[in-house]
Amino acid sequence: MIPWKILSLAALALAALALGACATARSVPVAVAPPAPPGPKPQYGSFGFDVAGMDKTVAPGDDFFAYANGTWAKTTGIPADRSSYNTFAVLREAASKRTADLIGEAARANAPAGSDARKIGDYYASFMDEAAVEALGARPLKPELDRIAAIATRQDLARELGSSLRADVDALNSTDLTTDRLFGLWVVEDLHDTNRYLPYLMQGGLGMPDREYYLSDAPKFRELREQYAGHIANLFRLAGYPDDAARAQRILALETAIARVHWTGVESTDVVRNDVRWTPAEFARKAPGLDWESYFQAAGLSSQPQLGAWQSTAISGIARLVGSQPIAAWRDYLAFHAIERGAPFLSRPFVDENFAFNSRALSGTPQQTARWKRGVDRTNEALGDAVGRLYVERYFPPQAKAEAEEMVKNILAAFDRRIDRLDWMTAQTKARAHEKLANFQVGVGYPDRWRDYSGLEVTAGDSYGNQQRAELFEYRRNLAKLGRPVDRQEWFMVPQDVNALNAPLQNAVIFPAAILSPPFFDPAADPAVNYGAIGGVIGHEISHGFDDTGALFDAHGALNNWWTPQDMQHFRASGAALAAQYSAYRPLPDLSVNGELTLGENIADLAGLAVAADAYRLSLGGKPSPVIDGFTGDQRLFLGWAQNYRSKYREAALRRALLTDVHSPGEYRADTVRNVDAWYEAFGVKPGGKLYLPPDKRVRVW
Repeated sequence: MIPWKILSLAALALAALALGACATARSVPVAVAPPAPPGPKPQYGSFGFDVAGMDKTVAPGDDFFAYANGTWAKTTGIPADRSSYNTFAVLREAASKRTADLIGEAARANAPAGSDARKIGDYYASFMDEAAVEALGARPLKPELDRIAAIATRQDLARELGSSLRADVDALNSTDLTTDRLFGLWVVEDLHDTNRYLPYLMQGGLGMPDREYYLSDAPKFRELREQYAGHIANLFRLAGYPDDAARAQRILALETAIARVHWTGVESTDVVRNDVRWTPAEFARKAPGLDWESYFQAAGLSSQPQLGAWQSTAISGIARLVGSQPIAAWRDYLAFHAIERGAPFLSRPFVDENFAFNSRALSGTPQQTARWKRGVDRTNEALGDAVGRLYVERYFPPQAKAEAEEMVKNILAAFDRRIDRLDWMTAQTKARAHEKLANFQVGVGYPDRWRDYSGLEVTAGDSYGNQQRAELFEYRRNLAKLGRPVDRQEWFMVPQDVNALNAPLQNAVIFPAAILSPPFFDPAADPAVNYGAIGGVIGHEISHGFDDTGALFDAHGALNNWWTPQDMQHFRASGAALAAQYSAYRPLPDLSVNGELTLGENIADLAGLAVAADAYRLSLGGKPSPVIDGFTGDQRLFLGWAQNYRSKYREAALRRALLTDVHSPGEYRADTVRNVDAWYEAFGVKPGGKLYLPPDKRVRVW
């Protein structure tokens, strides 16, 4: 074994001065996990990746994911309370336990009334007080259900729909495209003027994940529709409604009609096509059927001179249904969704029924998550910044933030040099790309300003009410942005999230504290592995600023074409080739990866690995990379990347992800290496290997 110098995160960063190569995926089925218990804990080698989890009987050029993760995949089952399992889940489990400890301390502290710590403690303790929740039964639903039952006119219906609008969608930052409410509200910078906020309405109204669940003739979806009708009837029965089966059929028919006018996932992520804005008068004219004046008044949007109409024809189609379908059907629809949303906070029969359909049927999860984990998740949803503040005080010291910021800064410099080396891009477009990169904002660990929860009322012993008030608080927080100066430092994640994000309208990248942990980053690990893991993540998020969507936004975050026509033509051709490559992968016998839906993430993987690989080589200062336990530096880097994306899925969860997730399954992300020249050199991959691509077929975008 050859020792190497252990570098700090900052030291690793300082060497990151260039970008190179490209990437994509593979052609063997995705692992669908059997119902096995979790396998042994990974045994990380002296250099930071799980050597025991590899399967060296597999040729790297045939199946790189299996080579890097094959033994792990064979010996690791999905925990019974999960629909899938991956490296992110390992970190999330650790972050969840840390967060639970912090929340538990807050609950026991008897902090002053009105303080964030008191609200955290009361919110969590109320959710965990099962005796009180059971005693209440369905009674917490009564005020909302009574209000719905009183709907007698189309104007009443419009007011109820408007008053129930919530800020629960996000088309660009977190790519959250679904809401079970008829529409969702997204308050964000105006696509063309990022110095002001604009409210966007987005399509909603479905209780199942995607329009295909309603419209596909495939046996799996026909079965799920039958299960959904049964689920609707069961919830009505639990809430004391008569004629539950007939109500369920009316709701399924109504939601199917809504699904028919919905845009697909690919259409919904097409920013240019969705760049539509209407005045209130235009909503009434272009989307007749809904009393928009009453709707906007009830929603608190009546003073807005203009709103974005994301998925505009879907908004028109849904409005027509509001005007044409019987009011009685809409009353049933609204009552069901009120019960459905409240179910996780109600007595055990509601909780069990909610799990049976939404987790077991839709995702294949056999066992309900422990209540304490659900309590942590719900508290994070309501008071995420307040909990996050406790998290970073305990687990993310200032020096870690400074080191990570330095690494991001220098990987940005590496990307900058990569732009200079592009032989297909004109000087004019390069200048604009440099400008955009220079204007990137970076958020690491936690936001500079914490969210103010003084206006959120949390009542001890009222779990259902606390959740309702938290949703309304978030909605009003978003409404309050309108007409005010834009907060360019706003975060769209909390520090305890194991994730990262690119915000195109801010021209910003965000790396929460919880992702800056092993196995993504370990200061005691080999630098090559760190570059392949956290370096790849950082490069991925930076590259989102230049993916098929990010490339449409300029240095100030505005939707503005800064490309020459010939450069954009080349860029789109490369993207089309990458989309075609991914669409050829068929993880299920009847379902392929959607290369268009996942294109942005695939481009980011491609460029992210490239910048990480070049940064590692430059960190060597011209010296050869050390061989450690038989692995070269490049080999360790690519293995670090592949183990980042080790993953397993239950069949139902994989099917759902293929239809709705903008990320490709983990195996294909790991095999991004097949487009990278250095991977071929590192592992001696030759023609005849199943992953082998001739040099002219390797997709190169950046």
